[in-house]
Amino acid sequence: MKYVVNLNGKNYEVEVTEQEAVVTNVTTAAAPAPVAAPAPVAAPTPAAAPAAQAVSAEGTTIPSPMPGSILSVAVTVGQTVKSGEVLMVLEAMKMENDIVAPCDGTVKQILVSKGSTVNTDDVLIVI
Repeated sequence: MKYVVNLNGKNYEVEVTEQEAVVTNVTTAAAPAPVAAPAPVAAPTPAAAPAAQAVSAEGTTIPSPMPGSILSVAVTVGQTVKSGEVLMVLEAMKMENDIVAPCDGTVKQILVSKGSTVNTDDVLIVI
């Protein structure tokens, strides 16, 4: 079987047989140095997740849309909010992003505080 492989911007035609591999350079006349086969990669071991606060089973959860840091929290537990109201500000990639209420309701839980670092899909607040 023949394959074309792009390595560091140069195309190489690779012919693979059951017993050997032949590499020829398609773009220049000089043959490239032989390349060793990559070592098998072991499956990554999942890191232990930091202890998270329990999320209530009832209510609307609002996840972080991206990783970042919480700059401010504009609501408190028990506060009534309307759809579209700013709940907190998330800084991500040097930009401030308003996290808004997707629906009317009462804030049941706030799972982050000012200065917290969050990942994508971490639950920020429950309404």
